[in-house]
Amino acid sequence: MTTQDQVNPPPPEGESSISLPGIYVSLTDLPLDILSIMDKVRSPEAGAIVTFAGTTRNNFASKPVTSLTYTSYRPLALQTLSSIASSLLTKHALKGIAIVHRLGTVPIGEESILIAVSSAHRKAAWLAGEEALEECKEKVEVWKREEFEDGGVWRANRDGHQGAEVKEGNKGE
Repeated sequence: MTTQDQVNPPPPEGESSISLPGIYVSLTDLPLDILSIMDKVRSPEAGAIVTFAGTTRNNFASKPVTSLTYTSYRPLALQTLSSIASSLLTKHALKGIAIVHRLGTVPIGEESILIAVSSAHRKAAWLAGEEALEECKEKVEVWKREEFEDGGVWRANRDGHQGAEVKEGNKGE
């Protein structure tokens, strides 16, 4: 093992990541850990760390949800996440930013996305954290299938959009 491998060990199986100075982005099939993402942005120069955890809720528009499944085109999604993080790092003079999105089936009550940002002062961290989430929802190549007792829909990546029903017999037609 080289010294570089010890500094930046390979990600766990089921995880793809990009790690740059002040930036960590990842797509993973594993459950998310808020403390580990906070550790990615800790800095002695930071007076604030703001985190966001997006969790799977049990309903959409009062209709019971049984599960969510996320999929992505990993190479492009990672590059988009990295671009968003890099832009926000500069724009808000952040000390660090980390964005981790879970793929595969995410059970009710578990996190599908974690965002952590650190800055010298809290206002920049608050603003950057919210902007990171909105940019991810708008741009990152991650798609969500929401399952109900009577079928499922692929959701738009924006809050409140109904999505389109996908019937099993209509694939590719």
